[in-house]
Amino acid sequence: MATHKSAQSRPAQKIMDALRSFTTHRSVTVMKPLLVVALAATTLLSSCTVVRQGEVGVRRKLGKIDQDVILAGPKVFNPFVTTVLKVPTTTQNLEIRSNLPSKEGLTVGSEISILYRVQGKQVPAMLETVGMQYADVLILPVFRSAAADVGARYFAKDMHSSERAAIEKAIRDQMATVLEPRGFVIENVLLKNIVLPGGLAKAIEDKLEAEQDAQRMEFLKQRETRDAERRVIEAEGQKRIAVVKAEGEREANIIQAKGQAEAMRIEAEAVRLTNQLINRDLTPAVLKYKSIEAFRELSKSQNAKTIISNGTTPVLNTLAQ
Repeated sequence: MATHKSAQSRPAQKIMDALRSFTTHRSVTVMKPLLVVALAATTLLSSCTVVRQGEVGVRRKLGKIDQDVILAGPKVFNPFVTTVLKVPTTTQNLEIRSNLPSKEGLTVGSEISILYRVQGKQVPAMLETVGMQYADVLILPVFRSAAADVGARYFAKDMHSSERAAIEKAIRDQMATVLEPRGFVIENVLLKNIVLPGGLAKAIEDKLEAEQDAQRMEFLKQRETRDAERRVIEAEGQKRIAVVKAEGEREANIIQAKGQAEAMRIEAEAVRLTNQLINRDLTPAVLKYKSIEAFRELSKSQNAKTIISNGTTPVLNTLAQ
């Protein structure tokens, strides 16, 4: 409020200073018209203000808040009875340091950002009930209460783990329950830096290191298991190959034996058929003819021979002399 009034009265103050300097060299009679002009200029300048984009203005006339908001643009007002209060409606970042209690009774240090904005239509009501110092008067106390309530539900280590997002959301939701009806939108609560107690931080580090060692051992175990399974699969494959090879050789031998047996059967059948043909064709006349031919061939030989025969049968014996 004091800053706003001083900003509005700064041009008038400069004019008044110039008039005081000028009156030291001029008479009062000459200065009366100039004084009227200066006062008129001062009044005109102090009755104008500009509401920028991203903020709304509210008139306060004779101490009473007007329920209509002023949107962006230049505005004229009566500076003697009216003041224009400007409230930003863009997202504001309220950064604080706070100690959060934990479920086990420890205190966890934290740097926190509260992202919020004011709803433009509810600015008049907010100014009537809270005033321009709404961040200190309302938002911070509500945050501390919500943070203490939510933090007491979680262990200190949870604030340094994946549970942080759940804690942030729980604090934001609890703050929104109180502040949204008052004209505030809590966009997010960010726990940017968590400082755990020294002993707990060391315990968490030791636990993480132990978990990493356990994961490393589990990885080695899984790798050894995979290698053993691979060797078993290779052995099974070699065994199957040997079985298939042995079965192939056995089947090959069976096929070969069957082939040989079939060949012998065919050969025996051929001999049998040949003998049948010979027996069928060897008639007594043929045998007698063959005997005569044999005797004829023997008679052509120059060697001395003894032939034993009954005259009708083939040669029985030949004795070389």
